[in-house]
Amino acid sequence: MSKFDNAYLLDKLISQFGTDVSPLRDEYDLLTVHVNVDAIIDVLTFLKYDEELQFIHLTDITAVHYPLQKKAFEIVYHVNSLINNIRIRVKVEVDGIDPAIPTATTIWKGANWMERETYDFYGIQFLGHPDLRRILNVDDMEVFPMRKEYPLEDPNRVDKKDLYFGR
Repeated sequence: MSKFDNAYLLDKLISQFGTDVSPLRDEYDLLTVHVNVDAIIDVLTFLKYDEELQFIHLTDITAVHYPLQKKAFEIVYHVNSLINNIRIRVKVEVDGIDPAIPTATTIWKGANWMERETYDFYGIQFLGHPDLRRILNVDDMEVFPMRKEYPLEDPNRVDKKDLYFGR
């Protein structure tokens, strides 16, 4: 059982960082907060090294692409406090033209491959990363496959024409 709940964790973050942290939702016992990009390293460092919180396990780093928004990319960090049995999701929005964010490898060494994967699929630059290069796709690939920059279906497909379905 956790020593504290999501409300206490949110109060602690807001008292420490003020308007740089804002709550988004608290579904399925998973607190989700939005953090300004300028404060992300400070917030993640606080979560890991605070004596009470001890969010020592970085579970995942990923991204979401919203192509119609000015801040088109949202980087998502999932972090666990194994000692307190509590978790948090931290979201950061970055610009869609030149998406860049400071690296979390200075806090967790395991962020290395997670950031490389996120770069590989979304093209997000992790500033200060020790070895930011493709990890799953071929090195000479020029696109980022998880970006929503292409139509969902091929407009040249003939098997979806109405005449084949009697319409």
